[in-house]
Amino acid sequence: MPTIAPDAAVKVVLVSAVALIDADGRVLLAQRPQGKSMAGLWEFPGGKVEPGETPEAALIRELHEELGIDTWASCLAPLTFASHAYDSFHLLMPLFACRKWQGIVAPQEGQKLAWVRPVDLRSYPMPPADIPLIPILRDWL
Repeated sequence: MPTIAPDAAVKVVLVSAVALIDADGRVLLAQRPQGKSMAGLWEFPGGKVEPGETPEAALIRELHEELGIDTWASCLAPLTFASHAYDSFHLLMPLFACRKWQGIVAPQEGQKLAWVRPVDLRSYPMPPADIPLIPILRDWL
């Protein structure tokens, strides 16, 4: 079995994301703000999982920080995941579905938000890792 030399090791970044689904079956997308990598692209809300943190805990934290809402691990249903090689790292991103939260979704970091019908998700330019998640959401919803 071949082994990877230590200098060829790939950095794996774990990011947790969520498909927030409103009562009308629309999914929330957030636009990456200027100054961040892939600025202007639309993505599912979420963020990096910190050391010692579970993907669910990361989402609960990120949703509070980015959108001003609170949810619970019991309201986060694992749906699918993305595994994508970027130039300098490999992204592993579990995608959860969430239909229950407390508070009103509002941008806390200056990002634009859009509630999008599943059939219209492809109309929004997204990072390469997010694109394969669209058909799964469209078929599931």
